[in-house]
Amino acid sequence: MYNNKTTFLLLGALLLAAFVLQLTVGSVFVSANELLQLFTGDTQNQIVTNIVFGSRLPSAIAALVSGAALAVSGLMMQTMFRNPVAGPYVLGISSGAMLGVALLVLGAGAMGIREIYGIGAMALVFAAATGALTVFLFTFFVSLYMRSVVAMLIIGLMIGGAISAVVEVLQSLSGSDALKSYLMWTFGSFRYVNNSQVLYLSAIVCAALIGAFFLCKSLNLLLLGDVYAESSGLSIRKTKIQIIILTSLLAGTVTSFCGPIGFVGLAVPHIARKIFGTANHQTLVPACMLIGAIVCGVANVVAVLPGSDKILPLNAIMNILSAPVVIWIILQQRKQQSW
Repeated sequence: MYNNKTTFLLLGALLLAAFVLQLTVGSVFVSANELLQLFTGDTQNQIVTNIVFGSRLPSAIAALVSGAALAVSGLMMQTMFRNPVAGPYVLGISSGAMLGVALLVLGAGAMGIREIYGIGAMALVFAAATGALTVFLFTFFVSLYMRSVVAMLIIGLMIGGAISAVVEVLQSLSGSDALKSYLMWTFGSFRYVNNSQVLYLSAIVCAALIGAFFLCKSLNLLLLGDVYAESSGLSIRKTKIQIIILTSLLAGTVTSFCGPIGFVGLAVPHIARKIFGTANHQTLVPACMLIGAIVCGVANVVAVLPGSDKILPLNAIMNILSAPVVIWIILQQRKQQSW
């Protein structure tokens, strides 16, 4: 228990460091002294105030909240499917959000929308949320009749594949401006989340994360198999529906506001298990929250190219990181029958 407390304290320190880095690093460097003056109200530098409070602070909060959300949703998916390569998008929730955005943005010429992160930002979020909700409702009703997690996994993959095909057709028929705008959204970014949006993002994610904490005992039972879980008094169908709802809220909300972000939901649960050496979700849920927040915070710093006014695609950074982790997961699976 002592080791766990020490590890959590270390992760907390890393999280704080990642948060501060996001406020200081960028095209304009903000020193720690300037930050301290800013938060104590002793500064008169309006430029620094606008940079931190207008852009970097909501971006940093969005990164930390999104990282926690995606990591916990990935953990729940891997437990539900008992599959080490399952992620938060396995049910097609992210694909649904992408379809909603594609329908809106690729029709931008007719709607008069030119910049997806400008005037139409909330319309973009609404479109993504609507697409994610539509897929969620379909999956929800399917789950009422399907007991096989493998069947649900296949259905989720087929939904994602079908939606990707529709999006490709829309792309082939769209104009260059709309196509560019849609591609910008698919890159993923925390930098375009403003103060009002980050409040909605944080509120929904925090509510869903609280729900995940209440499911820890049920998730532990699911690891032991459906037969054992049912003999222990757990309602398998009810629990799976709860997991689907929470995962949809977590992954769907983050995708709506920040674009599709890979790697976190797949890799962070494995990193948490490796660090803490346990499968107990009462430890893994908070561990995934911290590690996911740290990963997204660091990625957000790297994406802004410190000292430059350019911003790298967040998804590109995540995909570069994901390759060695996925290989490591596969190699680990060869050494043991289960995790």
